[in-house]
Amino acid sequence: MSSTRPTRVLIIGYVWPEPRSSAAGGHMMQIIESFLQCGWQITFSSPAGVGEHKADLAALGIDEVTIELNNSSFDGFIRELAPDIVLFDRFMMEEQFGWRVEKHCPNALRVLETSDLQSLRDARQQQLKARLKHTPDQDDFSSLFAPARGETFEQMAGTDLAQREIAAIYRSDLNLMISEYEIELLTEQFQVPKALLHWCPLMVDSVPETFVPYDQRQHFLSIGNFRHAPNWDSVLWMKTSIWPLIRQQLPGAQLHVYGAYTPPKATALHNPAQGFHVLNWAEDALAVMSNARICLAPLRFGAGIKGKIADAMLCGTPNVTTPVGAEGMHGDLPWAGAIEQSAGAIAARAVELYQNPQAWHQAQQHGRTLLTERYLQATHGPALVQRIEACRAHLEQHRRNNFTGAMLRHHQHKSTQYMSQWIEAKNRTV
Repeated sequence: MSSTRPTRVLIIGYVWPEPRSSAAGGHMMQIIESFLQCGWQITFSSPAGVGEHKADLAALGIDEVTIELNNSSFDGFIRELAPDIVLFDRFMMEEQFGWRVEKHCPNALRVLETSDLQSLRDARQQQLKARLKHTPDQDDFSSLFAPARGETFEQMAGTDLAQREIAAIYRSDLNLMISEYEIELLTEQFQVPKALLHWCPLMVDSVPETFVPYDQRQHFLSIGNFRHAPNWDSVLWMKTSIWPLIRQQLPGAQLHVYGAYTPPKATALHNPAQGFHVLNWAEDALAVMSNARICLAPLRFGAGIKGKIADAMLCGTPNVTTPVGAEGMHGDLPWAGAIEQSAGAIAARAVELYQNPQAWHQAQQHGRTLLTERYLQATHGPALVQRIEACRAHLEQHRRNNFTGAMLRHHQHKSTQYMSQWIEAKNRTV
């Protein structure tokens, strides 16, 4: 799209990106890199506080601006910036700032980075809680992993979170979806038009030609931000059910559990005598992953696709996970390890891969193939930019075709606007 100045992008972040702490932070930086490669001018803004592992955006030539919720100072900021594209990081930012963007920059393309479907993750978490309450058996969760998309829709559709999230998807011009499963759920069950969705998975620059050899590796590894509820649940399941079974078969086995923002409840699980080591944040996650022999990712609920598993494949480390962990990641290609549904099966496959070099190398090769076929930045970065430019070139028609979104913006933005203005007025009187 021809222009006398570089394309201006405003990103409104739910948090400041921390690519070494979470997959969401890593994915945001991959999107940013795709924009920078086009010469686009980026401003990153957020109402959140700065975390200790924040990416150095200024070093990339990105302007950083702190914004406030429910404050009209944002109006002057965005009018002066006059962005061509506004990217909302997760639906809550679209709820908060979408009406202000539309009011002051109506011609800016509004893009929502969903990260993952939070309403799907929440519905699955509620399922797990109900399952554990009524059947506290910690081992076999095959029934939990089995529901068809229609059943998942029934569990989600009546929730406030799903209605808010999918309304934000309709209100946006384009939505970046990290998981093909979630695209199918939205289009087939929620009837969201495909024209509003774009598959944008995790991306890797390249796939290493060589990995740390099998016989130079040791130990099991689990990694993930402890603030992310599925990660904490998986650590508990490992501690209580899976790890004891592995230690029965491999008495000298060691599990290293890494995670950003480790809370006291996690460090309390540290028990060297059991080979269970809680080691806080990994300064170099890829280094520790490359030296581990097996990555354990026994996720009982969640959504999106899993950065820890992509990292494992990038390091040539076979993983053992659940159907939730593998969801949306491998299409019709073989898995880079094992997918199991019970503590016993997860432990058995983990031990088998740990001890069997032939099976281990085959899983490693499957990971290399998956990354090459599905996750290269050279494929997905240009495809993302091309899709954005196509929407910009036909924005008026694109919006006209999305009448439901226009209707939702008309009604929801009015109520959000009035609530925000009421909060701002209230704050001034305090």
